[in-house]
Amino acid sequence: MPKAAKKAKKSSAKSATKKFVYFFGNGKAEGHGTMKEVLGGKGAGLAEMTNSGVPVPPGFTIITEVCRLYYEHGKKTPESIDKEMQQHLAKLEKSLGKKFGDRTNPLLVSVRSGAKFSMPGMMDTILNLGLNDVTVKGLIASTNNERFAYDSYRRFVQMYGNVVMEMGKEVFERVLDHVKEEKGVKLDTDLSANDLKELVEKFKKLIKEKTGKEFPQDVLAQLRGSRDAVFRSWMNDRANFYRKQNDIPHNIGTAVNVQSMVFGNMGEDSGTGVGFTRNPATGEKKFYGEYLLNAQGEDVVAGIRTPLPILHLEKDMPKVFKQLYDTTKKLEKHYRDIQDFEFTIEKGKLFMLQTRSGKRTAAAAVKIAVDMVAEKLITKPEALARVEPIQLDQLLHPVFDPKAKKDVITKGLPASPGAATGQAVFTAEEAVLWKAEGKKVILVRLETSPDDIHGMDAAEGILTARGGMTSHAAVVARGMGKTCVAGCESIRVNEHGKNFSVGNVTIKEGDWISLNGSTGEVIHGKVATQEAELSGDFATLMSWADAVRTLKVRANADVPRDAKVARAFGAEGIGLCRTEHMFFDEDRLPHMQAMILATDEASRREALKALLPMQKADFLGLFEAMAGFPVTVRFLDPPLHEFLPKREELMVEVARMEASGKTTTSNEVIKKALLLVKEEGTDLHKAKKLLHRVEELHEFNPMLGHRGCRLGITYPEITEMQTEAVISAACELAKKGKKIVPEIMIPLVGDVAELKNQKAIVIKKADETIKKYGVKLEYTIGTMIELPRAAVTADKIAEEAAFFSFGTNDLTQTTFGFSRDDTAKIIRYYQDNGIYEKDPFQVLDRNGVGQLVRMGVEKGRSVNPKLKVGICGEHGGDANSVEFCHLVGLNYVSCSPYRVPIARLAAAQAALKHSSKGNKEYSSK
Repeated sequence: MPKAAKKAKKSSAKSATKKFVYFFGNGKAEGHGTMKEVLGGKGAGLAEMTNSGVPVPPGFTIITEVCRLYYEHGKKTPESIDKEMQQHLAKLEKSLGKKFGDRTNPLLVSVRSGAKFSMPGMMDTILNLGLNDVTVKGLIASTNNERFAYDSYRRFVQMYGNVVMEMGKEVFERVLDHVKEEKGVKLDTDLSANDLKELVEKFKKLIKEKTGKEFPQDVLAQLRGSRDAVFRSWMNDRANFYRKQNDIPHNIGTAVNVQSMVFGNMGEDSGTGVGFTRNPATGEKKFYGEYLLNAQGEDVVAGIRTPLPILHLEKDMPKVFKQLYDTTKKLEKHYRDIQDFEFTIEKGKLFMLQTRSGKRTAAAAVKIAVDMVAEKLITKPEALARVEPIQLDQLLHPVFDPKAKKDVITKGLPASPGAATGQAVFTAEEAVLWKAEGKKVILVRLETSPDDIHGMDAAEGILTARGGMTSHAAVVARGMGKTCVAGCESIRVNEHGKNFSVGNVTIKEGDWISLNGSTGEVIHGKVATQEAELSGDFATLMSWADAVRTLKVRANADVPRDAKVARAFGAEGIGLCRTEHMFFDEDRLPHMQAMILATDEASRREALKALLPMQKADFLGLFEAMAGFPVTVRFLDPPLHEFLPKREELMVEVARMEASGKTTTSNEVIKKALLLVKEEGTDLHKAKKLLHRVEELHEFNPMLGHRGCRLGITYPEITEMQTEAVISAACELAKKGKKIVPEIMIPLVGDVAELKNQKAIVIKKADETIKKYGVKLEYTIGTMIELPRAAVTADKIAEEAAFFSFGTNDLTQTTFGFSRDDTAKIIRYYQDNGIYEKDPFQVLDRNGVGQLVRMGVEKGRSVNPKLKVGICGEHGGDANSVEFCHLVGLNYVSCSPYRVPIARLAAAQAALKHSSKGNKEYSSK
């Protein structure tokens, strides 16, 4: 029997005995709030609210495992589960005194998704299910409201055609717009019962024309089709993209929630809305949300009508508002977190449809966490767990300079804070393409839909003409940390013509605009920015993190400016100063090139002598900025040819001059380099000489060639100059009474003999320099572990090294056999096709590279218990990788300056997660 068939047969047997459907209603639910893995977040929330006495329309949840069974059975739900669903449907009928498909008093239901992790708008929903040509008459009879009944029916046919029969939304919207135009009305709510009845027939005819199938009149067939469509939506493009972006596993599946309908579209005493118990953009403790009267849920989130602020409900329906406010506050206290809720009001009666922990911006996450500790709702460890480390990146971005000139052309709703500048594009596809070309874009839409998720991710910011603070654009943008201005009703968006206009101003595709997501301003052109100022809440949260973490956090910084930024963000030293970056400056490059072009040691030393004071000045700045914290200086690492004009460029220029008969070059880069060729002659003659030297230095695989410690071994004068620059700078500051902690790091060591060689040169030159200055100065010598052999022989290397720093960028490269500069496409393909779950250059490969790190630490400390060990690749700013560093006992991680707060929080979370004291509180995350 084939493996898939065996698996399906096994799961069929399993499904015959296990419970797959859970009921909730009448104040009692079979599940509870801790069952998110089984019931999904929405189902668990409905169960918990029901058990708490909150008014929830009854229904049942088909568990997440059924989604997995659906795919195992070739996209079919097992019959035994179908029977169990019908049993619960009968229970629902009994609890409400209505019958599914009844011609006089029909039961109508909604069918919604609900995975363990919130995925707003990524999967599908169907409302008003159970309506057909017969039951619609029963709905009219039971409500005495023909317009409402046909409004519900046309919505259902439209959603069913889109979600289940996989027709595009736009084909239905075109028909709807045509009917409104024909009837001379602007809003859906202006259509009469007869207009809506006509629309139902047009929609059914459209379905037949486009699919070749009739719209189903069998209500059970409708339910099965909708249930399976929700399971199918788990694997749609936008859901897959969202999971990938938010690190949600693909194999957990979604639950399906079948819930009796309550109607917000029964007139002006009915309505629907969504809200948050606190402001999800700022964290302010203020009731936040929106609602629409005489509407259904999708009208609010889709942004088709601009809703009213939720506080306005107190005037429209004071009793309902008080009940809603009191209920949601109780829910927040119960869950001890900001709640994102949905509600419907039917004929003046409130029903809660959902509650879940709300998506929030980084600023809001920090404020809410700190405030809830002050309110004694959560503990400090729980507060630290509530903020995702990567979220902090949002807080560190520049903001618009308040003094900068701004051409504000209009204002919308400040849906998601931040400052964004880019070129206007009008489709999600264009946003992705333009970003791939290195352009910054602002995505402008009439309103966004879940299908725009990839374009929203590519954009710097999002601008919509429709929708409110809880529209799809607003909710998704906040979750992504993207700037968003929504509901900007003054702009007229022409998506087909690729422009929008406001007043006399027209913005075309490619024009620059800026968005202030904190004020809602839409600005013509670019606006100057300045560094963000971090709030007191941020400092408070970071102080809690620093109190519990055991890992130190350093920064990778090469210039004093970056070192100062790093210190401001809490860095406890420099873990990697790349000295080669100092040589690329315009005033230094000629001396570096002269050193490379030199044909003897004396000429090399002459060029290095000119570089010495420049290097020394750099180190003076770095040491002063770090104010007594350790500074790890990595000696020259890259191949020498990187400092010379490109080989191919030289070859082309020589060939051009020869072919044209000219002997001079117009290439400015080459012209400057030719000044260093110490021979008389034309540009062509010198270019040939320079090309000859570049050819001598050329390597087929330079990343594994003449670089790192190999340069210092073949040209010891380079190591001598760099040692003198580091130590003399330290000595000068030590003479002024400043504490300096220089750490000299020898790169690319694969054999202990290489380290011995370089260490001897460093000690000789350092001791000479210290003696010359007449000061006491301690310094240490260590190495980067970036080759597998170095990790395997770490016990030998540790006999000579005072510290190890794992260069995980190169260690990943050499372990996988990848060139990190050339394999982006391969890795992306691997991720898309399930070969790799993560990019190993972004998230440390624990099973391979991680084991070499673990081996290096254990072997190194077996001979040198006091060995200091850190990591200085970009993995040092990735939360998952930081956790691994904590587990293997590293002393510190080092990352780019702007990722220092991320690493500090990640280190604290790792310490709490893996300590018996903090584990219980941390696990409530």
